Amino acid sequence: MSEDERLWDDVVALHARVEGDLGAELARRHGLGLSEYRALGHLAAAEKGELRMSELATAVGLNQSSVTRLATRLYDAGYAVRDLCPDDKRGIYAVITDAGRTRHAEAQRTYRRTLTTALDAVAEESPRLASLLGALRSALV
Repeated sequence: MSEDERLWDDVVALHARVEGDLGAELARRHGLGLSEYRALGHLAAAEKGELRMSELATAVGLNQSSVTRLATRLYDAGYAVRDLCPDDKRGIYAVITDAGRTRHAEAQRTYRRTLTTALDAVAEESPRLASLLGALRSALV
């Protein structure tokens, strides 16, 4: 196995571990999946709190049919509403509601705490992943 392959395997292992921890904690404490949490975050940060469905799909990393199901879950929970694009009646926006902003803000504290805990645990368990995390954190400074 090449160094690049080993590095990529480490990145994938790190990602899988952290995503699993984040998903489990968000579901347990807030009834949200990672995609729902991330969608609410993108909507909350967007101008006017709205994104076209295609923009939301790109932001969350889902295909069109998956983002449609995601948006339906957000609508059903009262965290977002549908709105038609005034310029293009075929275009649909997802618009965050006050309840969606509140749910995201509550979940964000859990997300941040869980992320730090998960990254620290991975670093403790694996010197190789600790090195990778150190390099990633250094790159952000």
